[in-house]
Amino acid sequence: MDLVGPGPVDEHFVDAEGALRGLDARGAWLDLGSGAGFPGVMLAAKHPEARVTLVERRQKRVAFLREVAARTRLPNLEVFEGDSASLKRAAWDGVVSRAYKPPAEYLAEAATLLVPGGTAVLLAVGEAPEGPPDLHRFHVERYRVGDRERLSVRYQRR
Repeated sequence: MDLVGPGPVDEHFVDAEGALRGLDARGAWLDLGSGAGFPGVMLAAKHPEARVTLVERRQKRVAFLREVAARTRLPNLEVFEGDSASLKRAAWDGVVSRAYKPPAEYLAEAATLLVPGGTAVLLAVGEAPEGPPDLHRFHVERYRVGDRERLSVRYQRR
């Protein structure tokens, strides 16, 4: 369905697994701009105590994600068709995204969605950004995908 960029699909699984390493996800989580379901589907599979909502506005991708949700039968996974602007603010325990928006824009939006104490996870390359004033960076997980170093940067809402 041409939902991921060029290159081996296996790398997307490796990236999602590395990004979630050491994460203790519980409660209500969002995967913004879920696309092909990375890393949201893996988040739901690895953390049954988290309720994961895959957020996607493109109909083709929503259809694919609904098929994935039906086939995996993960009881803690659901698909939301629409824009993140339609989501309830300050209602989520965690937010994750991979290539949804530029880091500063993603973190600013994540801060509005999270409850106090909630966690935002940013998948990044290069340096770990500080984030907006209402998010405190508390952990950087470094991992490799092929020959590239990746970061999973975690922030907590004040």
